[in-house]
Amino acid sequence: MSGPLSHLSVLDLSRVLAGPWCTQLLADLGADVTKIEKPGSGDDTRHWGPPFLKDREGRDTRESAYYLACNRGKKSVAIDYTCDEGRDLIHALAKQADIVVENYKVGGLGRYQLDYASLAAINPRLVYCSITGFGLTGPYARRAGYDFIIQGMGGFMSVTGERDDLPGGGPQKAGIAIADLMTGMYASVAIVAAIAHRDVTGLGQHIDTSLLDTQVAMMATANMNYLVSGRVPERAGNAHQNIVPYQVLACADGHIVLAVGNDQQFARFCDVAGRPEWSRDPRFATNGGRVRHRELIVPLISEILRAGTQRHWLASLDAVGVPCGPINRIDQVFADSQVQARGMRVDLRHPLSGTVPQVASPLRFSATPVDYVQAPPLLGEHTRAVLMRRLGLSDADLGNLVRRGVIEVRS
Repeated sequence: MSGPLSHLSVLDLSRVLAGPWCTQLLADLGADVTKIEKPGSGDDTRHWGPPFLKDREGRDTRESAYYLACNRGKKSVAIDYTCDEGRDLIHALAKQADIVVENYKVGGLGRYQLDYASLAAINPRLVYCSITGFGLTGPYARRAGYDFIIQGMGGFMSVTGERDDLPGGGPQKAGIAIADLMTGMYASVAIVAAIAHRDVTGLGQHIDTSLLDTQVAMMATANMNYLVSGRVPERAGNAHQNIVPYQVLACADGHIVLAVGNDQQFARFCDVAGRPEWSRDPRFATNGGRVRHRELIVPLISEILRAGTQRHWLASLDAVGVPCGPINRIDQVFADSQVQARGMRVDLRHPLSGTVPQVASPLRFSATPVDYVQAPPLLGEHTRAVLMRRLGLSDADLGNLVRRGVIEVRS
């Protein structure tokens, strides 16, 4: 594999989403990622369907869409590390690895001598990343953390959803597992930083990152609105707390997102809307005025937009540089000419289905492009190759381990 991280080896002990999202990103960047899975069942998400990938005859396979979303570029090695022989295999692989990623409960891997202290004693250069619900310290450390719960606890659902005084108002989670995904992103950045530190010092370290820490940190402007003003942000539906107009608005035949980011754009919007006087009105001329008089200006804008079609407003506003866009369904996203031009869908060869669709990395490198060579692996697809090549095991050794249930080898 090529890529900026092609010199690095990752031992992936994680499952579900936050950890696998992190290690998929590392794999996209060229790292050699070995995914350790439980013989017989593998990553929990393999069974989180339907939908499941169809084989060449149109029948469901055991590969769920959820699993396929976050495991490309990896090798699957099925080892039962709860037994001594399995643990010894993991120790041998960790001795050769640059990075370990795990997302078990606090202390969960310690009983098998797979915690940071145990593996760092074998390999002091190891960068070991623990992803948990609440972090390795604090009163909640030993709780299990789930994305939905974290979105609520971390403040996200307090500012997401329609206003409480409007129909449909109330707490709302995101449509995807944002705490999991962002934690995986933060973890990947931390790992690359720790590798840079190791390049200077020769020593690895332990990274402690959690869903709750990430959710709190990513509240960003909502956090600062509260910390600076002392006022608790509230839900604003599809509007913006600090910018007006910056929200979903209805047209004659659908909706658009109107995102006026400065006063010059507002003036151009007013010209297109046939209301140039709004941009000269002292109540609306500046963003601060529009925020303070939101209840006046938004209904006026809404009335104007309802008189035209989505296509009319998108074309007219785009022509004068006023940011706006449609609200696409996922099928419309992948049909969009810009998304297609950027190659955001890729298809990889798969042993059961022929090919499997994937969503491309959003990262573009001029010298070390992302190389898509490995579909999300079947359970135990690479057990034989990895254990023979890296640890020097023979066919007889593998056969003995299979018979004792220590490993699973895909035939």
